[in-house]
Amino acid sequence: MAITKAAPQRTGEDASPPGGERKQEAPRARDERRRLDSPLALTLLLVMMVLAQGPMRRALGAPVMQSWTTVFVAVIVQALPFLVLGVLLSAAIAVFVPASFFARALPKRPALAVPVAGAAGVVLPGCECASVPVAGALVRRGVTPAAALAFLLSAPAINPIVLTATAVAFPNDPEMVLARLVASLLVACVMGWLWLRLGRTDWLRPPARETYDGQGRGAAFWGSVRHDVMHAGGFLVIGAMAAATLKAVVPQEWLRVAAEHPVVSVLALAILAVLLSICSEADAFVAASLTQFSLTARLTFLVVGPMIDLKLFAMQAGTFGRGFALRFAPTTFVLAVAVSVLTGAVLL
Repeated sequence: MAITKAAPQRTGEDASPPGGERKQEAPRARDERRRLDSPLALTLLLVMMVLAQGPMRRALGAPVMQSWTTVFVAVIVQALPFLVLGVLLSAAIAVFVPASFFARALPKRPALAVPVAGAAGVVLPGCECASVPVAGALVRRGVTPAAALAFLLSAPAINPIVLTATAVAFPNDPEMVLARLVASLLVACVMGWLWLRLGRTDWLRPPARETYDGQGRGAAFWGSVRHDVMHAGGFLVIGAMAAATLKAVVPQEWLRVAAEHPVVSVLALAILAVLLSICSEADAFVAASLTQFSLTARLTFLVVGPMIDLKLFAMQAGTFGRGFALRFAPTTFVLAVAVSVLTGAVLL
């Protein structure tokens, strides 16, 4: 009698149905096609740029485009070193400073922590591009948002480098230094107290960050640096592009007309500070050159600029969320203008 052997049953990978290998290879084939398409797309883009180089040269050679390029490069060059400084400080705070340090350094009561944090802004030698990532790191380390926001607003305007630059730019008006210090610190504290009163935690929606648990401090530090540079740097470029576009299209005649009216001149320089997005360590020299405007109007320019401009709005939206920026920026603008006018009336 013939004995038939049963076919061995396939288990695991052998048990896959016929055609399974094709199903597994399909995603791999798609990935290979994508890798092949990427060099092709880059080649086509380069060919199109070569063919269109004539029109591109004529467009870039136009006076408007030259002005746009000048402002864009100037904003990036001014802001980038301080952005890197802020990113390094932010990473150092996140990795090397224990959360308990801030609990000991700041008063227990949030209302008292706000002015202390605002006054601490004097220790950060940078501009607003540095203060945003540092303020974000403070919030992540458990600092009350009101205190972190007060630091964010005060640091770019009251640090020694900015105040020294202001004194050099206004040698015949030394009271401008005191007026800038008082107005900027007052706005920062009031905004912090307003957040305590009216702010909501769900308005702060920072982007998701990678976790570095289980890594050494060095790896965690450089991982945080890479994340913040790519994230904040992208929003800096967007803000610089917007500032350059508006600077290139705003007629200069509008400034001369606005300077003739006291109220209009204050609002004009406040809006100009938002549009130009000048680094806080260089804005004093721009303000000093606007001699057709009053000292109070120029003080408004110096107070508003470091607290809210186009690149700063973009960075705040990237760090704390768009909903936060849409509420925080207009309130800061109105308060900064009002406090600047009052301070100018008293000290200038």
